[in-house]
Order: sequence, then C-alpha cells, then structure tokens
Amino acid sequence: MTERPGILISAPSSGTGKTTVMLGLLRAFAEDGLRVQPFKSGPDYIDPAFHQAACGRASFNLDTWAMGPALFAAISAEANSADICVAEGSMGLYDGVATQGQIGFGSSAETAQAMGWPVVLVVDVSGQAQSAAATALGFQAYNPDIPFAGVILNRCASPRHERLARLGMEAAGVRVLGVLPRRGDLTLPERHLGLIQAIEHPDLDAAIAGYAAFLKEHVDIAALRNAAQGRETAVGATALPHPPAQRIALAQDAAFSFTYPHILEGWRRAGAEITPFSPLADEAPDPSADLVWLPGGYPELHGATLAAAARFKTALRTHAETRPIHGECGGYMALGAALIDKDGVWHEMAGLLGLVTSYEKRKFHLGYRRAVLRAGLPGHEPGTALRGHEFHYSTILEQPDAPLAEVADADGNPVPETGSARGMVTGTFFHLISAEDAA
Repeated sequence: MTERPGILISAPSSGTGKTTVMLGLLRAFAEDGLRVQPFKSGPDYIDPAFHQAACGRASFNLDTWAMGPALFAAISAEANSADICVAEGSMGLYDGVATQGQIGFGSSAETAQAMGWPVVLVVDVSGQAQSAAATALGFQAYNPDIPFAGVILNRCASPRHERLARLGMEAAGVRVLGVLPRRGDLTLPERHLGLIQAIEHPDLDAAIAGYAAFLKEHVDIAALRNAAQGRETAVGATALPHPPAQRIALAQDAAFSFTYPHILEGWRRAGAEITPFSPLADEAPDPSADLVWLPGGYPELHGATLAAAARFKTALRTHAETRPIHGECGGYMALGAALIDKDGVWHEMAGLLGLVTSYEKRKFHLGYRRAVLRAGLPGHEPGTALRGHEFHYSTILEQPDAPLAEVADADGNPVPETGSARGMVTGTFFHLISAEDAA
C-alpha cells in the first residue's frame, strides 16, 4: 500500500477554464522543482498530450467506469516516483453515467474519492458575485465524502467584483485559493471534439508558460501544494494492457493520434516494438510488422490527402492479405470504402472494409461503450467483453460487413455502431480502454 498525495482540478461544468488552470499549475509546480504526475479523470485522449507538454511527464487516464480495480491501481502507480499528483476532471465534478441508478458513476468525484485527492473547484464568476458561493457550497456539500480543498474564482471583472465574490465565499465557509482576472487570451483553440491536438498548437510552450506566470501572480501556489492529500491504495504493477502483437505499426500524425496513453505504455513495457508511420505523408507501415493499428483522429479534415496516399493504401492492402489490421473511429473510417467530408466531397479510402461515412450528414455519437466480441480483434478472442468510449460526428451510410461485436451504452442499451470484420481487418467506432477479463 502507498499514499499518493494530489489534488483534482474540477468545475461545475465544462467551459469554466479548468484546462488552462490545470496546464498553468502543472508548469508552475514543475518550475518549482517538483516531480509532477498528471492524470485525466474520464475518457479523453486529447488533454493528456497537453499535460505532458506542461510538465514533461506522461499523463494517464483514470476511469472508474471503464477500468477495473487492477487496471485503475496499475495506472495510479505511475505516481509512485512523483512529489505530487494533479488530475484534471471531465465536464462537471459529479457528471457521470447513471448505470443501474447510480448517479455519477464514472465521474471526477469518484476519482477524487478513490484516490483521496481534494477537489479544487474552478468557478466562473462572470455574471455573478456572492451567488457564486451558493454554487461552490452546493458542490462542497453534495457529497460530504469527497475531499474539498477550495475554489479558484475565474474571469473576475474588477477588484470590486473580487471583493463581493470573496465575501460570499467567506460567508459560506468556502476557502478561496485564488482569483483570476478576466483575460481573453486564456482560451485554447477548439474544434468539434474539444481542444485542437497539442501537436497542432502554433506555440504551445509559450502559451503554457504564460498560464503558469498568470497563476503564480493570482493563485496561492503554496496553498495548493499543501492541500494535496491521498489515501493509501494498492500498488498495481502488472495490470496494464498486454500488446496484441510483438511488432506493431502505429499510424501517428495529425489525422491519427487518439490512443489512450496506458494502452501504449502497457504494450511497450511488455516488450512490444511500436513503429510509427504517417498516412498523411503517404508512408507505408513497417512491412515486417505483425499488426497495423490505425487510431482515431481527424481523417475528415484530410480526406483528399488520404485519398491520394497511394503508397499507404497499397501497403495496407498487401498487409491485410496475411496479417491483421485494426482501426478505431477515424482509423476505422480510413479502412472503409469512402469518407464524405462536410462539403459533400467523396474521398476514396483503403477499401478493406465496406464502411462509408459522411460528415455532410452530421450525427453526434458520445458515450461509454461495452462490446462483447463476436469475431476476434487483435489481442482479444471472440466472447471477450471490452470497455471503451465513442465520440464522433459522422453518419454511417453503408456498413455491409459482418458486425465485430454486440455493442451497448453504459446502461446496456444496444447501439448500432457494432464495428466491422472482414478477413484480417477489423474496425470499431469506440476507442478501447480496457478488457473486462483483464480489468
């Protein structure tokens, strides 16, 4: 058993500024000489790359819905050599699924409770003053078992506004850890799945340095460090996912980059050789690879480039004759017959599956997924139950291949995005997080 002191940065809702607070705090702690271990609570494959850029240490997801106790413990063990953990919540603090009537299952609050990390609530006080204290008090009192460090008041308009907001917090008995004045340049660029990718930010390091300086000026960094606590948890060391092959050719560029960090870390630690390649640069996967893996990403933004990538597509077809290929979400679309972009332009994809998807006819797909495999997927036998998360805006126009799995949402309701299997090629719309039999 070991104790991993930390804090969890959360908020009443999305859009309150918790990500910029998170990045600034990671950098501020790192500049003070601390070994900082970042985490992301919930299913997100974009934020961890920003966390790593902020403090130089790989960030990992912690997910109480999608991960069993052994995997959760193994990932939390990444903090064993750190001085402090800082986790970023998803959406609002108590937002989760309502599986079997359990409110907040998979929420950031559950992560905080499991790890014993006090919550730092980022409250947007624009348009209110003392009333913000009622919100903070409600979050503090909603579940008394959740440790609560205090609040950071964001987007404060003036010294008078700050004084009034502080008075409300003092009257409610809520500790104020900092007040951030309103600044229009603190918003990170976004697109339809949230933030742009870290590799796409024009000057990310300078932006994060600016966030850190801003926090140091307006937030009590020492108080935040002293607020860190943690409960004793079991030390996990062997439950990270096993690699589905020895040599894995992994697509990695601006179109394909969404893979959960613990998945790749598990593969590497088990001795798998991962060779990256870029479909956007028309690179072929390693011809000696046992498996080609195409992660999700933004292929819809690069349809013409992928359609013209003849070397990449030819190599995929050759590989699929004798060895497996798997695609997740965007990678699944790239393995299909065609992708139609938002302007209605048809782009020919690899054609290894019959899937045709369209962004001209947008449909929002979001949520946890539980999949019981009908066919084998690299690394997993038929009948295996997998847990993952789906998030995209594409519409399926054609899906003629055999379904890969029986897929349901977090409440057990069937969803039509079953994935596909044809020969040595498989694809899913959900991003794999864990296998239940290995959780």
